[in-house]
Order: sequence, then structure tokens, then C-alpha cells
Amino acid sequence: MQRWTGSGGISIAGDYWGDPHGPLVVLQHGGGQTRHPWKNAGETLGRAGNHAVAIDARGHGEPAPAQQGFAPGKSFELPSTSHFSIIDNKGNVVAMTTSIENVFGSRVMVRGFLLNNQLTDFSFRPQRDGKPVANAVAAGKRPRSSMAPIIAFDPTGELMLTIDSPGGSRIIGYVVQSIFAMIYWGLTPQEAIVLPRVLSRNGATEIESDGWAPDDLEALTSGLEALGHDVRVGELTSGLHAIAKTADGLLSGVDPRRAGAAAGY
Repeated sequence: MQRWTGSGGISIAGDYWGDPHGPLVVLQHGGGQTRHPWKNAGETLGRAGNHAVAIDARGHGEPAPAQQGFAPGKSFELPSTSHFSIIDNKGNVVAMTTSIENVFGSRVMVRGFLLNNQLTDFSFRPQRDGKPVANAVAAGKRPRSSMAPIIAFDPTGELMLTIDSPGGSRIIGYVVQSIFAMIYWGLTPQEAIVLPRVLSRNGATEIESDGWAPDDLEALTSGLEALGHDVRVGELTSGLHAIAKTADGLLSGVDPRRAGAAAGY
């Protein structure tokens, strides 16, 4: 679980590196610090001994302020995302996630469709405490997003599954946990989806309050706290929808935490 939550935190901390229009990323290595364009930071980070200053080397918790290259941003986190997965009788697959960013999007309707307000995926503040915010709005720049509609294939190229979820910046944790459970633990989509959620967004370690035996939840919480985690137990409302291809046909999974249904025709 220590490795699981640590990898989740890194996925959020490294959410900016792919943007070729962003500022420089500061990398720490044996020879000191060097700065790299965002579009090259991922490749440089992969070399032995390199790590981004913004990532907590312990694998959990918030990086110390003196080590951060950027200040934290501020953007909306409201329920406004939907996902569906479809496989037709010819084997075509669709994994579609859509979001209007917050309630009623931009409040503008065109031909019956509400226009989204995805500009608020950027931080509202370009800097904090004298430091630039990595997710600040800029011309030609892509905002941070956690949407992760996935179609997964096996090594031979055969379809394995399709999945995603609403949930803001928690989406990555929801989706990866479910995929891991299906592939490595052999669970069905429904079994994987109803598992209690555990994730990190490069801050507190979040654990879903429901779905555990009381002793198991207490043991997990105390064990992580003993390793230095700031543990928060509460409601985690994923909305996963998945389809897996098996030797016996297609299996679906629908998250009971939100509205949704599975159907075949």
C-alpha cells in the first residue's frame, strides 16, 4: 500500500511534464539541479538518479515548500463529468469521458448543448507566495486534466478491457486501482469496481470509509500513519464503468456509488 499511494502521488505531481508550452522543470540529481523544458522533462527524469524537485522522495505527503519548483494552484472540483464504455457486435470499442467542468458549464447553450467551461481546469491564480503556479493559464497551453478513458490490449493486441470514471483529480486513482484488480487479482469488472478506494493525490492518503471490515480499516489506517502518512478516511464517490472481454464473452461493471447501468442489445 505504501508503494501504491506513493505512485499515485507521483502521477499527480508529474501531471504537467507533457506540455511543450509550459515553463522549465527543475530536476535534482547527483550533480545538482538543472532546468528542462516540460516536453523533455519526462525523458530526463527517466535517467538513473534524477528526480523532480516537486516530488516528495518519501513517496507520500506534501513536498516541503523549499523543495517545490512551483506553488500549488486553485481550480474548480465539482461533479460535472460522465463516462460510458461501449463494445459493439463487430468488436469496435468506445471509451468516452465528457465534462462541462462545473454545473451548467459556461452557462451558454448552443442547439441544445451546454458549452463546457474547461478553462477553469487551469489555476485561477498565476502565482502564489512569489512562486509561479505550474497550471497557470497561458496561450497555446493545455490545462491539467485527470480524465483517463482507457482501452487496454494484451501483448498480442487483443482487447482486454475499457474503463474510466468521473471524479476530478481522483480519477487516476480510481481507474488504476480497478485495472490492477482486474489484471493482477483476476477480479471481474464489478468486483474490482466495488472495492473500497485508496489513493493519493500527492498530499494526504485518502481511504474510503465504506466497504471494509472494521478491523481491516483500522489496521490499514494505523499502518500507514506509522509510516508517516497523513490519512483521511471519508466518502470517495467514484463512478466507474467498465467492460472486460473474456473467453466466455463480455463482462460489465457499474459503480454503485453513482447513477449508472449496464445493458446489452
